Amino acid sequence: MNAADVYGTVADGFEPVRDAFVRNFTALGERGAGVVVYRDGRPVVDLWGGVRDFDGSAPWERGTAQVVRSATKGVAAAALLLLHQRGELDLDAPVGAYWPEFKAHGKDRVLVRHVLAHRAGVPALDRPLTPEQALDPDAAAAAVAAQAPFWEPGTDHGYHAHTYSWLTGELVRRVTGRSIRDFVADEIAGPLGLDLWVGLPASEAGRVGRLGRLDVPAAAGLRTRPKPQVSEAYRDPASLTRRAFDVVSPFPDENSAAYRSAVLPASNGIATAGGLARFYAALIGEVDPGVGEVASGVRERGSGTRLFAPSTLALARAEASAGADRVLVVHTRLGLGYMLHGGASPLLGAESFGHPGRGGALGFADPGAGLAFGYVTNGMGKGVTADARAQGLVRAVRSAAA
Repeated sequence: MNAADVYGTVADGFEPVRDAFVRNFTALGERGAGVVVYRDGRPVVDLWGGVRDFDGSAPWERGTAQVVRSATKGVAAAALLLLHQRGELDLDAPVGAYWPEFKAHGKDRVLVRHVLAHRAGVPALDRPLTPEQALDPDAAAAAVAAQAPFWEPGTDHGYHAHTYSWLTGELVRRVTGRSIRDFVADEIAGPLGLDLWVGLPASEAGRVGRLGRLDVPAAAGLRTRPKPQVSEAYRDPASLTRRAFDVVSPFPDENSAAYRSAVLPASNGIATAGGLARFYAALIGEVDPGVGEVASGVRERGSGTRLFAPSTLALARAEASAGADRVLVVHTRLGLGYMLHGGASPLLGAESFGHPGRGGALGFADPGAGLAFGYVTNGMGKGVTADARAQGLVRAVRSAAA
């Protein structure tokens, strides 16, 4: 792979991002990927390269989409925060006020904001779900509602790797009467013209590449080996870490049509790099401001649109959890639904917020710099929050924006 095999454009000054993207292929084994960066609501980087399928030869195209795993959590969080912004959901209300069955085993003290900040206390289940149960929103939500908390809700935080799907999805359904799939399509992706789905329509199946496992070498400047206690937590089947990630056993085939079409807002969102970047651009300001307006005054779809009011943006970014994460074991910082810049999830800087996807994908925004970033890949690395390929791109964006 060389620079000639990477396609797309970069604005003047953002050439380092292209260099880093090429390096991911030549030095880090990238098979296929896309990266898009918005600045002040307009794209300044739009690059893609490699092959659509990890195990194939068809080229990655500008519209190629991928499963982005936990990067979906940022989209699910936006759904809840938009409902709060509209006065339909109270962040300080008990979850049980909207979902009465959830009150079981003392969970009546779990607030909506605890769900967003990973403080609800139910990152795992005493009995793992079968794949069939996990893909059934009713069955999975009932299992979460019946689960006793693993700590006093609200007093500590731990990453809800998979249960976040049914916590957020069921809240949206109870408040709106719609699935979170339809809410995202109607209220987020549709108005913005995003190539982004939580529950892939059959009509879009041909655009989605197949994932594969990639052994990504360590990047300069990143810790090369996890701390011993972290490795042990992932190895120990009795640890809360393993139990949180093994909520569904065996885990469904991520390349299957059944998985891609399911509604799992913690893990199975599908997006293009542009869809992910444009989503984050709309959280911090208007996208394509002043672009697409015609004589009648009607704009092209998505232009001039923003999602978060300033007060909602402040909620997303304000630190709501910090310290040793009971599930990830490392020190994490979380806003309401988003990871904040820190050692476990390095982003652009102190104002950045977003969400990585286990194995590589990353979406985030930095309101101070006016930047939004989306990276998707078909090569799934081992890391949970700080993939070497994504971090190389982030460093290049930081350099270009300085």
